[in-house]
Amino acid sequence: MDTRAAMESSPRILDPATRLASVDIVIPVLNEERALPGCVRTLAAFLDGFPLPWRITIVDNGSTDATWAIATALAGEHEDVYARRLDIRGRGAALRAAWQDSPADIVAYMDVDLSTDLDALFPLVASVASGHSEIAIGTRLAHGSRTRRSLRREVVSRGYNALLRYGFGVRFSDAQCGFKAARTDVVRPLMGKIEDDSWFFDTELLLLAEHNGLRVHEVPVDWIEDADSRVRVVRTAIDDLKGLARVAWSMSTGRAEVEVARSEPTPTHPDAVLTGRRAVTMAKFTSIAAIGVVSVMLYALIFLPLRELWSPAAANLGALVLTGVFNVEASRRWASGRRGAAHLRAAALFATGFVLTTAAVLALPAGTGRPVEVGAVVATYGLLTLFRLAALDRRVFSRTRK
Repeated sequence: MDTRAAMESSPRILDPATRLASVDIVIPVLNEERALPGCVRTLAAFLDGFPLPWRITIVDNGSTDATWAIATALAGEHEDVYARRLDIRGRGAALRAAWQDSPADIVAYMDVDLSTDLDALFPLVASVASGHSEIAIGTRLAHGSRTRRSLRREVVSRGYNALLRYGFGVRFSDAQCGFKAARTDVVRPLMGKIEDDSWFFDTELLLLAEHNGLRVHEVPVDWIEDADSRVRVVRTAIDDLKGLARVAWSMSTGRAEVEVARSEPTPTHPDAVLTGRRAVTMAKFTSIAAIGVVSVMLYALIFLPLRELWSPAAANLGALVLTGVFNVEASRRWASGRRGAAHLRAAALFATGFVLTTAAVLALPAGTGRPVEVGAVVATYGLLTLFRLAALDRRVFSRTRK
């Protein structure tokens, strides 16, 4: 069968009962003149016995060495190898461009260093082609995986993925393994929501997928760290944390919703729905926690100058009123979205806060210094904020579990 013709003529929705799905394996490269030839030739030789129609797409995203010349030579050497050049850098940008224009039913990618053993490629693709899942990823952290890498990367990777599990409630264990596959018709709408064009692209894709009820299947892989890796671990970790905050915000405000075509006739798995709901809950909780932190700082900054002019009780009242205005508006915009409910909660919290903070400042002995006085009211206000978050966590997460 001519694989190129099969890909061009194949419909976008998979129908495994009537035909074979085609696969486009993308290799994003940046200044990889040494690693690229061996990677493509090894992969092409491996795919000679692959049971599905395939093609390899090399995407050079901003190389300044001989990478592009080598990529075009490899495309001429192999009938099913294609080369594409971008003027911008970033793995996410390379995957976005290749996946958006691919004629294949299934799009995949792997790193040029071939750190992941190729024996996991067919199980990865097969889970998508069979309709078992919309997205499949390799994992270095599951039972059955074998990994060899430095202690620093091991600690950073496990910490980052633990943050995803406990912060967003995701079910996958390894967001950053450079070994993934997805249905083309499903991944394209998701890419319209993905903002990152660099290393965080993978995580954002998976978070949006689970948030919208898609199934993510994991394949344990054997993985060996490349000593010549270009990944800057610390810088990448910082960028990832910024990306997580942005995605949490997007989920909490409803901007992460995507219309996607799931596999039929299999309905969305209840666990996927629960994960999506918990991600929204966690995003809202994070927003409210951020509001709480800013409120404590704002309260302190307002109380200090007012205390120079007024009595402790009057300064406390003024600081609470002005901080309460911020709380109501911030909660309405970023957390609840309902003005009436936000105002009701704010009134109750204001009354409680006024009573307790005033009691704290009036309970101090006469002649207490200003630093102690300010510390007492700010500490009381901070404790109130902490109790509010603890109660919210208990209420909303128990509701999510039910």
